[in-house]
Amino acid sequence: MSESHTAGSRGSPPSRPLLRDPNLHVVFAITLAAMLGVSSVAPVFPDVARALDVTPEAVGLLITVFTLPGIVLTPVLGIFADRYGRKQVLVPALVLFAVAGSACSLARSFEVLLALRFLQGVGAASLGSLNVTVLGDLYRGRNLTRAMGYNASVLSVGTAAYPAIGGALALLGWYVPFALPILGLGVAVAVLFRLETVEVPGKTDLRPYLKEALKGMGSRKVLGLLLATTLTFVVLYGAYTTFIPLHLSARFGSSAFGIGLIMTVGSLSTALTASNLGSLSRHLSQERLIHLGFGLYALSFVVIPWLPGHWWVALPVALFGMAQGLNYPCVLSLLAGLAPTEHRGIFMSANGVALWSGQTLGPLVMAGAHALWGMEGVFLTATGICLAVVAFIPWMIGAGRKPPAA
Repeated sequence: MSESHTAGSRGSPPSRPLLRDPNLHVVFAITLAAMLGVSSVAPVFPDVARALDVTPEAVGLLITVFTLPGIVLTPVLGIFADRYGRKQVLVPALVLFAVAGSACSLARSFEVLLALRFLQGVGAASLGSLNVTVLGDLYRGRNLTRAMGYNASVLSVGTAAYPAIGGALALLGWYVPFALPILGLGVAVAVLFRLETVEVPGKTDLRPYLKEALKGMGSRKVLGLLLATTLTFVVLYGAYTTFIPLHLSARFGSSAFGIGLIMTVGSLSTALTASNLGSLSRHLSQERLIHLGFGLYALSFVVIPWLPGHWWVALPVALFGMAQGLNYPCVLSLLAGLAPTEHRGIFMSANGVALWSGQTLGPLVMAGAHALWGMEGVFLTATGICLAVVAFIPWMIGAGRKPPAA
């Protein structure tokens, strides 16, 4: 189908309430499909190790081979989406993700499972950047901020729910949760027939396209937003995801179930905050919301080492979730708004690379802090990173004197 869009969604008042827009529902479906790659299968990794007779260290390759294609392919697929159209990339990507991913449920050797996970990762490479690219195409101003917030809420609900769903399905067999990506075929059909997308300007020569795109991405504000993404995921995957569970286990003897409940508080806090981002953006600019978010990150980390019991940690975890709901949707909204339509795919793909870089660096940085200064050093290092961002945000991305227009 050809790419199109309704003019009203790009700045004039929409013809229907935002949450009733079918385009937004399709983007939600893309977001939820992309999350099936890790969140729903991670709980069965110990069962995979036993069933296929591999070490716990080796089973971690199921994540590595899935994420590796994204580091290389995301920018390339962003360029394709700018030059040939969003659907022309999204539909084949979803089909590959669904077919290769669900085929993992049929694998009975670790080598075959790794190969299929790699192919699934190729399909997933563009999903996390093109979903927000489409939001940037369709909405403007406060509607874009609200749409990014709602999408972040959906992401957080999926983060909280998918491990439980995967764990429940694993009662039927370790391989059953791997079949869930077959749902991506339905999402591909919805993208093809239900999603309205912008017309791409045409297949201009690659060299001038790249020259203009790199020039636009070289601005201080864009680079500041990309740095904010990287540092967000350094603290998210380093101090928060990796070391809060270790801290709870080592200091309080917390069970896996108890740790899971604490982390669910963070996901729900993110969902609640992000879903109200449109209202908050009437009073504070997106730049100031990012500033506030990093301040709350810092506050959440600095108190964790001094809390007296397991359940007390739910309080800073809730603060962290609130910070995530304020910060990251605003980063995405600002970046999508700065990107010209003809370059938005590569802009948001650059953000995807920044995200994966943060995911990779975070555990390494915090492991180094732990080796040097112990568990307290991890949380103080994360606090320092967040305070540094707070100090430099006005220089990096500006102060944002007034909220965007609806």
